[in-house]
Amino acid sequence: MMRINDQIEIADWELTESFARSSGPGGQNVNKVSTAVELRFEAARSPHLTDAVKARLRRLAGQKWTKDGAVVIFVQETRSQARNRDIARDRMAELIRKALVVEKRRRATRPTYGSVKRRLKAKKVRGEVKALRGNVDPDG
Repeated sequence: MMRINDQIEIADWELTESFARSSGPGGQNVNKVSTAVELRFEAARSPHLTDAVKARLRRLAGQKWTKDGAVVIFVQETRSQARNRDIARDRMAELIRKALVVEKRRRATRPTYGSVKRRLKAKKVRGEVKALRGNVDPDG
């Protein structure tokens, strides 16, 4: 059971963990111990998430979202399988928490009359400064 917040808990059947050998440094340990963790969450089939949350999760997950509707997180940061497992679970929980937040819709507004006037005045001043940079008249 993975607790996301007070209302949402992800059941064990929705999560699948598999282990593989990590790449990178680690001496003989690399060849013997499977420390890398792949955590898979069957998000599309989850009864704990609403359709809106699933849609936001799909957008946030990006390439981590598979064709069959699962979110896959792969961690091989440490030499410890237990630590990698904790990191993967934390990342999954954080991703789901982000998907629970409904972002505020942006409402288009018009600039104020004063701000338009200030912008045009600044452009005019800047244009005058640039106009004064022309060639110097030698006869003048």
